Amino acid sequence: MATAAAASASEPEAEPPAGPKAEGEEDEVKAARTRRKVLSRAVAAATYKTMGPGWEQQEEGVSESDGDEEYAMASSADSSAGDYEWEYDEEEEKNQLEIERLEEQLSINVYDYNCHVDLIRLLRLEGELTKVRVAREKMSEIFPLTEELWLEWLHDEISMALDGLDREHVYELFEKAVKDYICPNIWLEYGQYSVGGIGQKGGLEKVRSVFERALSSVGLHMTKGLAIWEAYREFESAIVEAARPMTGFLSPFDREQTFDSQLEKVHSLFRRQLAIPLYDMEATFAEYEEWSEDPIPESVVQSYNKALQQLEKYKPYEEALLQAEAPRLAEYQAYIDFEMKVGDPARIQLIFERALVENCLVPDLWIRYSQYLDRQLKVKDLVLSAHSRAVRNCPWTVALWSRYLLAMERHGVEHRVISVTFEKALNAGFIQATDYVEIWQAYLDYLRRRVDFKQDSSKELEELRSAFTRALEHLQQEVEERFNESGDPSCVIMQNWARIEARLCNNMQKARELWDSIMTKGNAKYANMWLEYYNLERAHGDTQHCRKALHRAVQCTSDYPEHVCEVLLTMERMEGTLEDWDIAVQKTETRLARVTEQRVKAAEKEAALAQQEEQKAEQRKRVRAEKKALRKKQQPGGGGDKRKAEEGKEWGEDGEEQPSKRRRVENSVAPAGPEPDAGQEKGLPEKPAPVDVGPPSKQKEKAAALRREVPKVLHDSSKDSVTVFVSNLPYSMGEPAAKLRPLFEACGEVVEIRPVFSNRGDFRGYCYVEFKEEQSALKALELDRKNMEGRPMFVSPCVDKSKNPDFKVFRYSTALEKHKLFISGLPFSCTKEELEDICKAHGTVKDLRLVTNRAGKPKGLAYVEYENESQASQAVMKMDGMTVKENVIKVAISNPPQRKVPEKPEARRAPGGPMVPRQIYGARGKGRTQLALLPRALQRPGAAAGQAENGPAPRPAVPTSEAAEAPKMSNADFAKLLLRK
Repeated sequence: MATAAAASASEPEAEPPAGPKAEGEEDEVKAARTRRKVLSRAVAAATYKTMGPGWEQQEEGVSESDGDEEYAMASSADSSAGDYEWEYDEEEEKNQLEIERLEEQLSINVYDYNCHVDLIRLLRLEGELTKVRVAREKMSEIFPLTEELWLEWLHDEISMALDGLDREHVYELFEKAVKDYICPNIWLEYGQYSVGGIGQKGGLEKVRSVFERALSSVGLHMTKGLAIWEAYREFESAIVEAARPMTGFLSPFDREQTFDSQLEKVHSLFRRQLAIPLYDMEATFAEYEEWSEDPIPESVVQSYNKALQQLEKYKPYEEALLQAEAPRLAEYQAYIDFEMKVGDPARIQLIFERALVENCLVPDLWIRYSQYLDRQLKVKDLVLSAHSRAVRNCPWTVALWSRYLLAMERHGVEHRVISVTFEKALNAGFIQATDYVEIWQAYLDYLRRRVDFKQDSSKELEELRSAFTRALEHLQQEVEERFNESGDPSCVIMQNWARIEARLCNNMQKARELWDSIMTKGNAKYANMWLEYYNLERAHGDTQHCRKALHRAVQCTSDYPEHVCEVLLTMERMEGTLEDWDIAVQKTETRLARVTEQRVKAAEKEAALAQQEEQKAEQRKRVRAEKKALRKKQQPGGGGDKRKAEEGKEWGEDGEEQPSKRRRVENSVAPAGPEPDAGQEKGLPEKPAPVDVGPPSKQKEKAAALRREVPKVLHDSSKDSVTVFVSNLPYSMGEPAAKLRPLFEACGEVVEIRPVFSNRGDFRGYCYVEFKEEQSALKALELDRKNMEGRPMFVSPCVDKSKNPDFKVFRYSTALEKHKLFISGLPFSCTKEELEDICKAHGTVKDLRLVTNRAGKPKGLAYVEYENESQASQAVMKMDGMTVKENVIKVAISNPPQRKVPEKPEARRAPGGPMVPRQIYGARGKGRTQLALLPRALQRPGAAAGQAENGPAPRPAVPTSEAAEAPKMSNADFAKLLLRK
């Protein structure tokens, strides 16, 4: 019985089967029809070759070249029109200049991804096919290519393939293409192209091999795997239908060996496909029922029903992917978690590969995938392939390189290959100095594990020592020159080398030389470094060198000298002579006395500085008070006449309550016609017209009248969801509602703009903007920090913090952002456009922000966000130290320092003693009107302070109840404290 699949393969006009997301576009339909025609003719040729010369072909003129030509036409149907049209000579010359520029740019920076893409596009447009091939090969060596780039490359190569050698070259290209990412479309192209070579030796086996590998790779893909299954099944069904007419001429044995076995292949494909949860399974089952001459076995039906049940479990995750926008990382993470719980290795690998297609620049995803392969599957080819692709996609991530080296060692890769990989890692362009220390440690650990330390000397040991030497030189020269630091301040690599020499090579002389070098690099002041050296000597050296190390430590240590002294005394108590003990006691006492003296001096110096700051603050306060009094005297009717008018009047004489604070000058109201002063009547020089200050009752009436003129702005908290709060506007802005309305109406319909004014009618710089819809208010938040008359306008949600204490106002990130740069030292005249022109030469700039103060004035700082970490790291290398308008700028990865949380006043202690009583201040520190009523003598730390913070652990603090029982001080004692100098 003829099937739908066979009919579609033999009839060129039949439409291609629709997948779950197939699109009925005309060009795709035409291309599919042409491919069907090629498939039908190639299958006929394969059937002739399989069944023997006794069968006459029904279609004549079938040849390998015909299939190749028609397949080339089909595969290039999408891109043939208009790709190689010649432009005018001026356009060609312009393209040639651009090609030369791009080639020069790549000679400087070979890791510029966009430059590679632009160069390939221009060369392809100019018809430089040989140069295009070279450019593509160079790019594929550095970067993995996307599915679109591979398909374009493959179509071009197929169109140029003329003979068998060219076909082999295309096969090699397909093999490279399917290794970068999981690409169902490339596998489909591969299978269809291999059908064109079915007339060659081993052509039929080649086609089946390609399709089987395609099923292993993407056959489980729920939305795109269907096309691979149908193409493979269609190929085998076409062979069956082509061989059906000659079955009557075959013997039963030959029929069983040829036709029946081919028929079983189609049955097997149907059964395998129906056992896998795929979209549109029902149509496949219906097609199988129509095609099969026998009833479908019960086992197949059961497998099909089980797959349908599995499909229902997977559908929510697939639908979430379809509804979300790329890169859909959160949706893929949820899908991966689900698959990990189910535990099917093939499906877990598939969902990881699908996620990496859209999130190939996410190092954490690569780390999770490689970790799963290392710990669960442990298949050498899969593991090494994943690690290799990971470092090609995220070469700036040192953790991926370290894991790659471990995986290569774990699976027995040759030493030469591992060394080459390590060299690539050194040239990957890490973004931190510590990354180079980490990759060196990983490689040195690998070399150490290769050495057989039972032998006195070996080639591996010499290689390890030379690698240690090279590592120290590399960190000291190249890394320190680039980052202004070696990345290894504690000399971890040198410490490991010294331990290896002492413990494994029994070479204490070399270990001591290394520790001497460590101490000369600024580590002699740290007690832990000396104790590490002491422990090494203790384990592999002798007592004399231990004693010498501790004596040097006592003299040099500045952070924890008490601990070093205690270790020295302990050693002499256990092993030393009386003379050694006396020398140790004398040195430790002298050192501790000197340390105590230094700490007391430092505490006194700190107290003196604090006292000077207090005196300066008091002096500034006096100056402000004097200026304020002077301004008050210079004001019209300032104070004097008012006091005379109220002279002799007792408080509360008018039966009214006096105000607790002096009224603000801005709330006073000047009379319409000022009366002449008494000085003018006596012929004295003219003075400014005094303000008529009446009794408090009149002042209250006038102030109330003024407040009635300026309506108070009330806010309805029930409309917070449709309201935004706008602040930091210029106080001089006239008619703020009229000026802001056009700006916010672009976000949606504005119901009302409520600017806030002072009692005198002056704009206070903020307002409320109420919208009709909540969506408009959310869109208005995008106007935050937009320039408004020279100042950045702040737009924030309207939230009552007293009712929502957990609400967080927008703040820029303070964590490490590897795709964002921090630029300092910019000239104040540098504009955003000028800086963007500089930055976009090194990658795609997603956002650029010039830092300004509240007045909108630039601070010479900027943050630049790139598309990925690779572009950011390249920009750091190229831009750091660049001169912009005679200013040398500094460029680094954005990693703001952690904000210090202000310590509580009650937790503060004196430098060497107990808790110091202190006035509890507010969040903004000591107020102007807060006076320190505690004598300074009590605030000054005592000379006999306890152990400093870097000494041994302090004793537990005395409880509050015990502190309350301390003897009380008399007035005479306080007098002595006050008179003490």
